[in-house]
Amino acid sequence: MSKARRFLLSGSGWPYLLVPLIPIAIVLEFSHAEAALIFGAAAAGVVPTAALMGRATEELAHRSGPGIGGFLNVTFGNAPELIIAFFALNAGLQEVVKASIIGSILGNILLVMGAAMLVGGLKRPVQTFNPTAAAVQSSMLLLAAVALVMPTIFQLVAGGGLPGVGEDRVDFGSDLERMSLVVAFILLASYAAGLFFSLKSHRALFNPTSEAEEHLDEPWSVRTAVIVLAVAGVAVGIMSEILVGSISEASETIGLSEFFVGLIVVAIVGNAAEHWVAIYFAAKDKMDLAVNISIGSSAQIALFAAPVLVILSFFVGPNPMALVFNGFELGAVFLAILIANHVTHDGESTWYEGLQLLAVYTVLGVVFFYA
Repeated sequence: MSKARRFLLSGSGWPYLLVPLIPIAIVLEFSHAEAALIFGAAAAGVVPTAALMGRATEELAHRSGPGIGGFLNVTFGNAPELIIAFFALNAGLQEVVKASIIGSILGNILLVMGAAMLVGGLKRPVQTFNPTAAAVQSSMLLLAAVALVMPTIFQLVAGGGLPGVGEDRVDFGSDLERMSLVVAFILLASYAAGLFFSLKSHRALFNPTSEAEEHLDEPWSVRTAVIVLAVAGVAVGIMSEILVGSISEASETIGLSEFFVGLIVVAIVGNAAEHWVAIYFAAKDKMDLAVNISIGSSAQIALFAAPVLVILSFFVGPNPMALVFNGFELGAVFLAILIANHVTHDGESTWYEGLQLLAVYTVLGVVFFYA
């Protein structure tokens, strides 16, 4: 078996099998094919471009030292989701953007961590991980969620209604928009403090990069990594624009609401490569890494991606995006974070705990489908 074939069939190489769907999505878009076909091809095409962006970031991080390397990983790790959300904002699909934010948090906590615990625990009675590091990230996530939903509570207390499931965009007025902007800057400040905490002052609590990496035999040069990162970013942008442009029509064609598409489909597609990495490490009994990836990624979405999107909405799209979520999103995110805190507090996991997390995610998916 050739080296290239072995790589494509390996745990880290499978996303690149979907590369042919990138030109297919472009051809379908220009030939004005059915929206469902365009959406499916573009969604699949995001996966290899996101994986390539992640690989290029890892290569740069490997050559930059643990501090800068960690910063690169946590910052560019959410780039595909941010790019997809940017085009959705520009198209005025603010409720889809908010659904994808909550969907990413739910997916990382319930789907990814659940699958990691299930797969890793199948051959082992118990897997262990650092409960202190998990508790720190779970606390960051809970505090971020409180900040994210306070504008929603303000809207309810003031007698206003929450956005409906079928709406694309709601104008909540300047007070909530300004409030959301202030909250966004507070979350970004907390994110910066969290970076300093995890990468500098308390780095020993978290896995050093040397333990997390399984570097390939032939590392890339800095120039190659930068070029690949730029090309992958452009490719993600093209796929994202096609994906977002087909959401409305495709959701009607295949019988799914835009709410479900944003909460489940878009959230999974943007994180697919990263999701697989967490499960891959859990199967190798590196549960510390799997838990840190799943909870850490959720915290990054809440502390970094969400506030950045709020700030961007003041420059793109028809009007600024207020952090007012619908009732399904509000309930689901708090339940998921409470579950994450409970499951990780003892520093141990079993396959049955993973199965329970997947069951909760499935139940939420069923409710979102009928919403």
